[in-house]
Amino acid sequence: MARMFVVDRDGKEHDVEAKPGLKVMEILRELDYGVAAICGGLCSCATCHVYVDPSWAGRLPKPQSDELELLKELPDYKEATSRLSCQVDFTEALSGIKVEIAPDT
Repeated sequence: MARMFVVDRDGKEHDVEAKPGLKVMEILRELDYGVAAICGGLCSCATCHVYVDPSWAGRLPKPQSDELELLKELPDYKEATSRLSCQVDFTEALSGIKVEIAPDT
């Protein structure tokens, strides 16, 4: 099973099993770390905002314009590492990725 490292809002890091083929949001939503994912992955609410560890951020496809628009409206947006986890496909190649749950805004 692939792995993902998740830093919750309290700063605690968790090593979780992650199934390739799911969106990162789908994996996080099942955990109790604060990802609400209210829109269910439609890229319309930003309640799945995460920070991707800088060493991994460059390995992801660039955000599309609709994701970028939502991200830029967030007060805790970080240009290099902010992503909506509903827009990131978790693949075997991403096993070991580290994400931090962004503050609830």
